[in-house]
Amino acid sequence: MDYLRELEGKAAHDHLRSVDKKTKMPPSCQFMAGPVIIGAGPSGLAAAACLKERGISAVVLERCNCIASLWQLKTYDRLRLHLPKSFCELPLLPFPQEFPNYPSKQQFVEYLEGYARKFEIKPFFNETVARAEYDSSVGMWRVRTVGEKGEEKEWVSRWVVVATGENAEAVVPEIEGREEFGGAVVHTSLYKSGEGFRGKRVLVVGCGNSGMEVCLDLCNHDASPALVVKDTVHVLPREMLGRSTFGLSMWLLKWLPIRLVDRFLLIVSWLILGDTAQFGLRRPPLGPLELKNSSGKTPVLDIGTLAKIKSGDIKVCPAVRRLTRHTVEFINGKKENFDAIILATGYKSNVPSWLKEREMFSERDGLPRRPFPNGWKGESGLYAVGFTKRGLLGASMDAKRIAEDIERCWRDEGKHLMALALALSRE
Repeated sequence: MDYLRELEGKAAHDHLRSVDKKTKMPPSCQFMAGPVIIGAGPSGLAAAACLKERGISAVVLERCNCIASLWQLKTYDRLRLHLPKSFCELPLLPFPQEFPNYPSKQQFVEYLEGYARKFEIKPFFNETVARAEYDSSVGMWRVRTVGEKGEEKEWVSRWVVVATGENAEAVVPEIEGREEFGGAVVHTSLYKSGEGFRGKRVLVVGCGNSGMEVCLDLCNHDASPALVVKDTVHVLPREMLGRSTFGLSMWLLKWLPIRLVDRFLLIVSWLILGDTAQFGLRRPPLGPLELKNSSGKTPVLDIGTLAKIKSGDIKVCPAVRRLTRHTVEFINGKKENFDAIILATGYKSNVPSWLKEREMFSERDGLPRRPFPNGWKGESGLYAVGFTKRGLLGASMDAKRIAEDIERCWRDEGKHLMALALALSRE
Protein backbone atom coordinates (compact mmCIF):
# COMPACT_ATOMS: atom_id res chain seq x y z
CA MET A 1 0.00 0.00 0.00
CA ASP A 2 3.02 2.34 0.05
CA TYR A 3 2.45 3.59 -3.47
CA LEU A 4 -1.11 4.52 -2.51
CA ARG A 5 0.16 6.70 0.31
CA GLU A 6 2.56 8.35 -2.12
CA LEU A 7 -0.32 9.00 -4.49
CA GLU A 8 -2.49 10.46 -1.77
CA GLY A 9 0.35 12.61 -0.52
CA LYS A 10 1.16 13.93 -3.98
CA ALA A 11 -2.33 14.64 -5.27
CA ALA A 12 -4.24 15.45 -2.11
CA HIS A 13 -1.59 17.38 -0.22
CA ASP A 14 0.80 19.11 -2.60
CA HIS A 15 -1.74 19.89 -5.29
CA LEU A 16 -4.63 20.76 -2.97
CA ARG A 17 -2.63 23.03 -0.73
CA SER A 18 -0.57 24.67 -3.45
CA VAL A 19 -1.36 28.35 -4.15
CA ASP A 20 -1.07 30.60 -7.13
CA LYS A 21 2.04 32.72 -6.51
CA LYS A 22 0.40 35.81 -8.04
CA THR A 23 -3.02 35.73 -6.35
CA LYS A 24 -2.01 33.83 -3.16
CA MET A 25 -5.28 31.92 -3.58
CA PRO A 26 -5.75 28.15 -3.86
CA PRO A 27 -6.71 26.77 -7.24
CA SER A 28 -10.45 26.67 -7.95
CA CYS A 29 -10.41 23.07 -9.18
CA GLN A 30 -8.64 20.45 -7.12
CA PHE A 31 -8.20 16.78 -7.92
CA MET A 32 -8.46 14.46 -4.93
CA ALA A 33 -6.82 11.05 -4.97
CA GLY A 34 -8.97 9.84 -2.09
CA PRO A 35 -12.69 10.20 -1.43
CA VAL A 36 -14.51 13.44 -0.69
CA ILE A 37 -16.65 13.13 2.44
CA ILE A 38 -19.41 15.71 2.75
CA GLY A 39 -20.15 16.39 6.41
CA ALA A 40 -17.94 16.36 9.54
CA GLY A 41 -20.46 14.97 11.97
CA PRO A 42 -20.02 11.59 13.69
CA SER A 43 -20.85 9.74 10.46
CA GLY A 44 -18.32 11.62 8.37
CA LEU A 45 -15.64 11.24 11.02
CA ALA A 46 -16.32 7.50 11.25
CA ALA A 47 -15.99 7.08 7.48
CA ALA A 48 -12.75 9.09 7.42
CA ALA A 49 -11.26 7.09 10.30
CA CYS A 50 -12.13 3.72 8.74
CA LEU A 51 -10.56 4.83 5.47
CA LYS A 52 -7.47 6.16 7.25
CA GLU A 53 -7.06 2.81 8.99
CA ARG A 54 -6.83 1.24 5.53
CA GLY A 55 -4.22 3.74 4.35
CA ILE A 56 -6.60 6.05 2.47
CA SER A 57 -6.91 9.70 3.46
CA ALA A 58 -10.15 11.47 2.59
CA VAL A 59 -10.98 15.14 2.27
CA VAL A 60 -13.80 16.11 4.63
CA LEU A 61 -15.92 19.16 3.74
CA GLU A 62 -17.99 20.84 6.44
CA ARG A 63 -20.35 23.81 6.03
CA CYS A 64 -19.95 25.00 9.64
CA ASN A 65 -16.85 26.04 11.58
CA CYS A 66 -16.54 22.91 13.73
CA ILE A 67 -16.99 19.16 13.72
CA ALA A 68 -20.33 17.73 14.90
CA SER A 69 -22.03 21.09 14.35
CA LEU A 70 -25.48 19.70 15.16
CA TRP A 71 -24.25 18.60 18.58
CA GLN A 72 -22.19 21.69 19.27
CA LEU A 73 -24.46 24.41 17.90
CA LYS A 74 -28.03 23.12 17.75
CA THR A 75 -28.69 21.03 20.86
CA TYR A 76 -29.89 21.96 24.32
CA ASP A 77 -27.54 22.09 27.29
CA ARG A 78 -28.89 19.17 29.31
CA LEU A 79 -28.75 16.68 26.42
CA ARG A 80 -27.17 13.30 27.03
CA LEU A 81 -26.86 10.29 24.78
CA HIS A 82 -30.14 8.43 24.95
CA LEU A 83 -28.40 5.06 24.62
CA PRO A 84 -25.51 3.62 26.64
CA LYS A 85 -22.07 4.64 25.42
CA SER A 86 -21.23 1.09 24.31
CA PHE A 87 -23.86 1.46 21.55
CA CYS A 88 -22.70 4.95 20.52
CA GLU A 89 -18.95 4.61 20.10
CA LEU A 90 -17.49 5.10 16.65
CA PRO A 91 -15.29 2.45 14.99
CA LEU A 92 -11.77 1.88 16.31
CA LEU A 93 -12.07 4.00 19.47
CA PRO A 94 -14.14 3.29 22.62
CA PHE A 95 -15.33 6.01 24.96
CA PRO A 96 -13.03 6.87 27.87
CA GLN A 97 -13.63 4.44 30.71
CA GLU A 98 -14.29 7.26 33.18
CA PHE A 99 -17.24 8.58 31.13
CA PRO A 100 -20.67 7.75 32.57
CA ASN A 101 -22.91 5.21 30.89
CA TYR A 102 -24.90 8.04 29.30
CA PRO A 103 -22.33 10.72 28.36
CA SER A 104 -23.34 14.37 28.34
CA LYS A 105 -23.37 16.54 25.24
CA GLN A 106 -20.05 18.09 26.29
CA GLN A 107 -18.46 14.69 26.89
CA PHE A 108 -19.64 13.39 23.51
CA VAL A 109 -18.18 16.43 21.74
CA GLU A 110 -14.93 15.90 23.66
CA TYR A 111 -14.90 12.27 22.49
CA LEU A 112 -15.45 13.32 18.85
CA GLU A 113 -12.68 15.93 19.00
CA GLY A 114 -10.31 13.30 20.40
CA TYR A 115 -11.45 10.93 17.65
CA ALA A 116 -10.57 13.49 14.97
CA ARG A 117 -7.16 14.09 16.53
CA LYS A 118 -6.36 10.38 16.81
CA PHE A 119 -7.05 9.72 13.14
CA GLU A 120 -5.66 13.08 11.99
CA ILE A 121 -8.94 14.14 10.43
CA LYS A 122 -8.72 17.82 9.51
CA PRO A 123 -11.92 18.94 7.79
CA PHE A 124 -12.13 21.97 5.53
CA PHE A 125 -14.56 24.16 7.47
CA ASN A 126 -16.99 26.78 6.15
CA GLU A 127 -17.26 24.92 2.84
CA THR A 128 -20.92 24.63 1.89
CA VAL A 129 -21.63 22.16 -0.89
CA ALA A 130 -23.72 23.86 -3.55
CA ARG A 131 -23.69 21.04 -6.08
CA ALA A 132 -22.31 17.53 -6.47
CA GLU A 133 -22.68 15.61 -9.69
CA TYR A 134 -21.07 12.75 -11.54
CA ASP A 135 -19.18 13.64 -14.72
CA SER A 136 -19.42 10.52 -16.84
CA SER A 137 -17.03 11.94 -19.43
CA VAL A 138 -14.12 11.60 -17.01
CA GLY A 139 -15.58 9.08 -14.54
CA MET A 140 -15.29 11.52 -11.64
CA TRP A 141 -17.50 13.35 -9.15
CA ARG A 142 -17.41 17.13 -9.18
CA VAL A 143 -18.24 18.75 -5.84
CA ARG A 144 -18.67 22.51 -5.89
CA THR A 145 -18.47 24.46 -2.64
CA VAL A 146 -18.98 28.05 -1.57
CA GLY A 147 -16.74 29.39 1.17
CA GLU A 148 -17.43 31.81 3.99
CA LYS A 149 -16.63 34.82 1.79
CA GLY A 150 -18.41 33.51 -1.29
CA GLU A 151 -15.34 31.99 -2.92
CA GLU A 152 -16.09 28.94 -5.06
CA LYS A 153 -14.07 25.75 -5.33
CA GLU A 154 -14.47 22.47 -7.16
CA TRP A 155 -13.25 19.19 -5.69
CA VAL A 156 -12.86 16.31 -8.15
CA SER A 157 -12.77 12.72 -6.91
CA ARG A 158 -13.54 9.19 -7.93
CA TRP A 159 -15.65 8.73 -4.78
CA VAL A 160 -18.13 10.84 -2.82
CA VAL A 161 -19.39 9.88 0.63
CA VAL A 162 -22.56 11.70 1.65
CA ALA A 163 -22.39 12.17 5.43
CA THR A 164 -24.75 15.11 5.93
CA GLY A 165 -27.18 12.82 7.71
CA GLU A 166 -30.88 12.66 8.45
CA ASN A 167 -30.78 15.82 10.58
CA ALA A 168 -29.29 18.43 8.26
CA GLU A 169 -32.16 20.93 8.30
CA ALA A 170 -34.76 21.78 10.93
CA VAL A 171 -38.37 20.93 10.08
CA VAL A 172 -40.47 24.02 10.80
CA PRO A 173 -44.17 23.41 10.12
CA GLU A 174 -46.50 26.07 8.81
CA ILE A 175 -48.95 27.10 11.54
CA GLU A 176 -51.85 29.38 10.72
CA GLY A 177 -51.64 32.69 12.55
CA ARG A 178 -47.98 32.44 13.52
CA GLU A 179 -47.41 36.10 12.64
CA GLU A 180 -50.24 37.13 14.95
CA PHE A 181 -49.06 35.11 17.97
CA GLY A 182 -46.72 37.79 19.31
CA GLY A 183 -44.63 35.50 21.49
CA ALA A 184 -41.46 33.58 20.70
CA VAL A 185 -41.83 30.62 18.34
CA VAL A 186 -38.53 28.72 18.12
CA HIS A 187 -37.32 25.34 16.92
CA THR A 188 -35.47 23.13 19.39
CA SER A 189 -32.32 23.73 17.32
CA LEU A 190 -32.31 27.22 18.90
CA TYR A 191 -33.32 26.12 22.41
CA LYS A 192 -30.55 25.89 25.00
CA SER A 193 -32.26 25.74 28.40
CA GLY A 194 -35.43 26.67 30.24
CA GLU A 195 -33.68 29.52 32.06
CA GLY A 196 -35.18 32.15 29.76
CA PHE A 197 -38.69 30.74 30.20
CA ARG A 198 -39.04 30.94 33.99
CA GLY A 199 -42.59 31.67 35.02
CA LYS A 200 -43.87 31.43 31.45
CA ARG A 201 -46.46 29.19 29.86
CA VAL A 202 -44.74 27.31 27.05
CA LEU A 203 -46.29 25.00 24.46
CA VAL A 204 -43.94 22.30 23.14
CA VAL A 205 -45.05 20.90 19.78
CA GLY A 206 -43.79 17.36 19.24
CA CYS A 207 -43.57 14.37 21.55
CA GLY A 208 -40.35 12.65 20.53
CA ASN A 209 -37.32 12.33 22.79
CA SER A 210 -36.41 16.00 22.30
CA GLY A 211 -39.92 17.32 22.97
CA MET A 212 -40.25 15.21 26.11
CA GLU A 213 -36.85 16.27 27.43
CA VAL A 214 -37.43 19.96 26.69
CA CYS A 215 -40.69 19.76 28.68
CA LEU A 216 -38.80 18.25 31.61
CA ASP A 217 -36.12 20.95 31.35
CA LEU A 218 -38.80 23.65 31.36
CA CYS A 219 -40.33 22.12 34.49
CA ASN A 220 -36.95 22.15 36.19
CA HIS A 221 -36.66 25.86 35.43
CA ASP A 222 -40.08 26.71 36.92
CA ALA A 223 -41.87 27.18 33.62
CA SER A 224 -45.35 25.79 32.92
CA PRO A 225 -45.06 23.55 29.85
CA ALA A 226 -47.75 21.83 27.81
CA LEU A 227 -47.01 19.13 25.25
CA VAL A 228 -48.74 18.70 21.90
CA VAL A 229 -49.27 14.99 21.14
CA LYS A 230 -51.04 14.53 17.83
CA ASP A 231 -49.86 11.00 16.99
CA THR A 232 -49.47 7.72 18.83
CA VAL A 233 -46.17 7.22 20.62
CA HIS A 234 -44.31 4.44 22.42
CA VAL A 235 -42.91 5.54 25.77
CA LEU A 236 -40.51 3.06 27.36
CA PRO A 237 -38.44 3.30 30.55
CA ARG A 238 -34.80 4.00 29.75
CA GLU A 239 -33.82 0.97 31.84
CA MET A 240 -35.50 -2.36 32.58
CA LEU A 241 -34.52 -5.08 35.01
CA GLY A 242 -31.26 -3.32 35.80
CA ARG A 243 -30.19 -3.02 32.15
CA SER A 244 -30.66 -0.41 29.45
CA THR A 245 -33.86 -1.03 27.54
CA PHE A 246 -31.99 -0.85 24.25
CA GLY A 247 -29.28 -3.25 25.36
CA LEU A 248 -31.84 -5.69 26.73
CA SER A 249 -33.78 -5.52 23.46
CA MET A 250 -30.68 -6.25 21.38
CA TRP A 251 -29.86 -9.22 23.59
CA LEU A 252 -33.39 -10.64 23.40
CA LEU A 253 -33.45 -10.29 19.61
CA LYS A 254 -30.62 -12.81 19.42
CA TRP A 255 -32.97 -15.48 20.74
CA LEU A 256 -36.54 -14.37 20.10
CA PRO A 257 -38.58 -13.02 17.16
CA ILE A 258 -39.16 -9.28 17.13
CA ARG A 259 -42.87 -9.54 17.98
CA LEU A 260 -42.17 -11.49 21.16
CA VAL A 261 -39.51 -8.99 22.18
CA ASP A 262 -41.97 -6.15 21.54
CA ARG A 263 -44.59 -7.89 23.65
CA PHE A 264 -42.10 -8.31 26.48
CA LEU A 265 -41.08 -4.62 26.28
CA LEU A 266 -44.69 -3.48 26.41
CA ILE A 267 -45.57 -5.70 29.37
CA VAL A 268 -42.59 -4.52 31.40
CA SER A 269 -43.28 -0.91 30.39
CA TRP A 270 -46.87 -1.25 31.59
CA LEU A 271 -45.67 -2.64 34.92
CA ILE A 272 -43.16 0.21 35.37
CA LEU A 273 -44.97 3.17 33.79
CA GLY A 274 -48.61 2.14 33.86
CA ASP A 275 -51.10 2.70 31.06
CA THR A 276 -49.76 5.73 29.21
CA ALA A 277 -52.98 6.09 27.18
CA GLN A 278 -54.84 7.46 30.21
CA PHE A 279 -52.43 10.41 30.17
CA GLY A 280 -52.94 11.15 26.47
CA LEU A 281 -50.05 9.04 25.18
CA ARG A 282 -51.72 6.33 23.10
CA ARG A 283 -49.50 3.55 21.79
CA PRO A 284 -49.30 2.60 18.08
CA PRO A 285 -50.69 -0.76 16.91
CA LEU A 286 -47.19 -1.96 16.00
CA GLY A 287 -44.70 -2.71 18.77
CA PRO A 288 -41.78 -0.31 19.34
CA LEU A 289 -39.14 -2.39 17.53
CA GLU A 290 -41.38 -3.33 14.60
CA LEU A 291 -42.38 0.32 14.22
CA LYS A 292 -38.74 1.39 14.29
CA ASN A 293 -37.86 -1.13 11.58
CA SER A 294 -40.79 -0.24 9.33
CA SER A 295 -40.90 3.55 9.69
CA GLY A 296 -37.74 4.64 11.50
CA LYS A 297 -39.85 6.17 14.29
CA THR A 298 -37.89 5.95 17.54
CA PRO A 299 -39.63 5.15 20.84
CA VAL A 300 -39.32 7.70 23.63
CA LEU A 301 -37.00 6.59 26.42
CA ASP A 302 -38.44 8.20 29.53
CA ILE A 303 -36.07 9.95 31.93
CA GLY A 304 -38.67 11.57 34.18
CA THR A 305 -41.07 13.42 31.89
CA LEU A 306 -43.88 10.89 32.34
CA ALA A 307 -43.90 11.46 36.10
CA LYS A 308 -44.38 15.19 35.45
CA ILE A 309 -47.26 14.41 33.10
CA LYS A 310 -48.88 12.18 35.72
CA SER A 311 -48.51 14.87 38.38
CA GLY A 312 -50.05 17.52 36.14
CA ASP A 313 -46.89 19.61 35.88
CA ILE A 314 -46.94 18.95 32.13
CA LYS A 315 -50.28 19.10 30.36
CA VAL A 316 -50.90 16.99 27.24
CA CYS A 317 -52.73 18.76 24.39
CA PRO A 318 -54.04 17.72 20.95
CA ALA A 319 -52.80 19.13 17.64
CA VAL A 320 -52.77 22.87 16.99
CA ARG A 321 -55.37 24.35 14.63
CA ARG A 322 -54.31 28.00 14.60
CA LEU A 323 -52.67 30.78 16.57
CA THR A 324 -53.97 34.18 17.56
CA ARG A 325 -52.54 36.83 19.88
CA HIS A 326 -50.76 34.81 22.62
CA THR A 327 -53.46 32.15 22.17
CA VAL A 328 -53.41 28.65 20.76
CA GLU A 329 -56.56 27.04 19.39
CA PHE A 330 -56.44 23.23 19.34
CA ILE A 331 -58.27 20.90 16.95
CA ASN A 332 -60.80 20.06 19.68
CA GLY A 333 -61.88 23.71 19.72
CA LYS A 334 -60.32 24.60 23.07
CA LYS A 335 -58.18 27.73 23.40
CA GLU A 336 -55.35 28.42 25.84
CA ASN A 337 -52.94 31.28 26.40
CA PHE A 338 -49.19 30.77 26.01
CA ASP A 339 -46.17 33.02 26.19
CA ALA A 340 -43.96 30.97 23.86
CA ILE A 341 -43.97 27.96 21.55
CA ILE A 342 -41.10 25.52 21.06
CA LEU A 343 -41.19 23.36 17.94
CA ALA A 344 -39.75 19.91 18.67
CA THR A 345 -40.65 18.91 15.13
CA GLY A 346 -37.41 17.25 14.16
CA TYR A 347 -35.06 17.47 11.23
CA LYS A 348 -34.75 16.31 7.64
CA SER A 349 -32.11 15.50 5.04
CA ASN A 350 -31.07 18.26 2.64
CA VAL A 351 -29.40 15.97 0.08
CA PRO A 352 -31.85 16.63 -2.81
CA SER A 353 -31.00 20.35 -2.72
CA TRP A 354 -27.39 19.80 -3.82
CA LEU A 355 -26.83 16.22 -5.01
CA LYS A 356 -27.69 15.95 -8.69
CA GLU A 357 -28.50 12.26 -8.62
CA ARG A 358 -31.89 10.61 -8.41
CA GLU A 359 -31.17 6.90 -8.29
CA MET A 360 -29.70 6.38 -4.83
CA PHE A 361 -31.48 9.13 -2.87
CA SER A 362 -35.19 9.82 -2.80
CA GLU A 363 -36.26 13.32 -3.81
CA ARG A 364 -39.16 13.09 -1.35
CA ASP A 365 -37.26 12.67 1.91
CA GLY A 366 -33.59 12.83 0.92
CA LEU A 367 -32.87 9.33 2.24
CA PRO A 368 -31.47 6.30 0.40
CA ARG A 369 -34.19 4.48 -1.51
CA ARG A 370 -32.89 1.05 -0.55
CA PRO A 371 -33.72 0.09 3.04
CA PHE A 372 -31.19 -0.81 5.71
CA PRO A 373 -28.76 -2.52 5.51
CA ASN A 374 -28.39 -1.90 1.76
CA GLY A 375 -28.64 1.88 1.51
CA TRP A 376 -24.94 2.66 1.95
CA LYS A 377 -23.79 2.15 -1.65
CA GLY A 378 -24.94 3.71 -4.91
CA GLU A 379 -23.51 3.77 -8.41
CA SER A 380 -20.31 5.30 -9.79
CA GLY A 381 -18.53 5.68 -6.46
CA LEU A 382 -21.39 7.27 -4.48
CA TYR A 383 -21.86 6.26 -0.85
CA ALA A 384 -24.05 7.24 2.11
CA VAL A 385 -23.23 7.04 5.81
CA GLY A 386 -25.55 7.93 8.66
CA PHE A 387 -28.88 7.48 6.91
CA THR A 388 -29.91 4.17 8.47
CA LYS A 389 -32.34 5.61 11.09
CA ARG A 390 -30.35 3.47 13.51
CA GLY A 391 -28.25 6.16 15.12
CA LEU A 392 -24.53 5.99 15.69
CA LEU A 393 -24.53 2.20 15.62
CA GLY A 394 -25.92 2.19 12.09
CA ALA A 395 -23.49 4.89 10.98
CA SER A 396 -20.56 2.85 12.25
CA MET A 397 -21.73 -0.19 10.30
CA ASP A 398 -21.99 1.89 7.14
CA ALA A 399 -18.56 3.47 7.65
CA LYS A 400 -16.87 0.08 7.87
CA ARG A 401 -18.59 -1.20 4.72
CA ILE A 402 -17.73 1.96 2.78
CA ALA A 403 -14.05 1.85 3.74
CA GLU A 404 -13.78 -1.78 2.75
CA ASP A 405 -15.45 -1.16 -0.62
CA ILE A 406 -13.39 1.93 -1.46
CA GLU A 407 -10.18 0.13 -0.55
CA ARG A 408 -11.09 -2.60 -3.01
CA CYS A 409 -11.65 -0.01 -5.76
CA TRP A 410 -8.57 1.93 -4.66
CA ARG A 411 -6.33 -1.04 -5.23
CA ASP A 412 -7.80 -1.64 -8.66
CA GLU A 413 -7.62 1.98 -9.78
CA GLY A 414 -4.62 3.29 -7.85
CA LYS A 415 -2.16 3.27 -10.71
CA HIS A 416 -4.56 5.05 -13.03
CA LEU A 417 -5.26 7.74 -10.43
CA MET A 418 -1.55 8.29 -9.80
CA ALA A 419 -0.91 8.96 -13.45
CA LEU A 420 -3.88 11.34 -13.65
CA ALA A 421 -2.89 13.23 -10.49
CA LEU A 422 0.66 13.74 -11.71
CA ALA A 423 -0.57 14.98 -15.07
CA LEU A 424 -2.98 17.48 -13.48
CA SER A 425 -0.38 18.76 -11.05
CA ARG A 426 1.92 19.70 -13.94
CA GLU A 427 -0.72 21.82 -15.70
